[in-house]
Amino acid sequence: MRILIRALGALALARLSYLPAAPLHAQAPNPAYRIEPRPNTAAELASRFTVPQIEILEMLNRRDRGHLVRADPPVPGIVVPVTWVDDPMAYSPFPQAWPAAEPRAKVIVVHQAMQAFGAYESGRLVRWGPVSTGRKETATPEGSFNLTWRARSRRSTDNEDWLLEWYFNFVNERGVSFHLFDLPGYPASHACVRLLLRDAQWLYGWGEQWSLDDSRREIMMPGTPVVILGAYPFGSPPAWLSLDALSVPVTLPAALAVTTVRTPTPLFAGAAAGSDRSANPDIRPLAGRIAPALRSRTYSDRPAPLVPSPPRTR
Repeated sequence: MRILIRALGALALARLSYLPAAPLHAQAPNPAYRIEPRPNTAAELASRFTVPQIEILEMLNRRDRGHLVRADPPVPGIVVPVTWVDDPMAYSPFPQAWPAAEPRAKVIVVHQAMQAFGAYESGRLVRWGPVSTGRKETATPEGSFNLTWRARSRRSTDNEDWLLEWYFNFVNERGVSFHLFDLPGYPASHACVRLLLRDAQWLYGWGEQWSLDDSRREIMMPGTPVVILGAYPFGSPPAWLSLDALSVPVTLPAALAVTTVRTPTPLFAGAAAGSDRSANPDIRPLAGRIAPALRSRTYSDRPAPLVPSPPRTR
């Protein structure tokens, strides 16, 4: 009897071992959404939604909390999940797996039409968030790039009253970067990719800088790959406010282009450390970086009161 039981047990295990494995790249169904009236005040927003829900609304509507209640630009309402879940990843417009990115340890993709970024580790989505890319006159360049250098804060080259915090450059010769700034619900930057505070801080610590030789003229190791997909369709309704567009994940390239890493030019590589065009690495651990004395912890398109500030950069 014992021999028979052992034989049956071994047979059962053998059958289990031949069961098909669950697919590694299974994509969960996209959640359902609806359009609700836009809150008119911050108090109304707080009374209708919890803090975690407001953070998800920021992501879905591509607006920071302050802009969720603004009437400009006009929108039919705000996008709200039919069923709330705690995990913001459930609302990602990006696929959970990107096979083309599997050979890369880390890749950042920015989808301009959807005004969103996704961060992948070995082809698996680990984070996503809303962005505001370049306006029509100063569009964010599309193509393949690499993170170059980062700085805890910098003055904008367009307006010294704009403080750009959690700054991570990816087009060194143009000063184009990821950084914290307003998300108004449309492309509004001067070519940079604006992020929410929590996303800018996360990317600052997660992304890998380039490594330069002692002369700061040669790139020994490029930084994390950055893929800017497409151009924003100015004049068309925002895709993230379309319930049909939200029903399916965006399509990512089947192959990653080989990035052409440009050697820093003498002008930019040798620039002063205070210039946002310089190859100025911040190699300290994130926990050890001390924030500079700032005039304000807020950020806005509106000029802040004038106070002593670092020398102006180009």
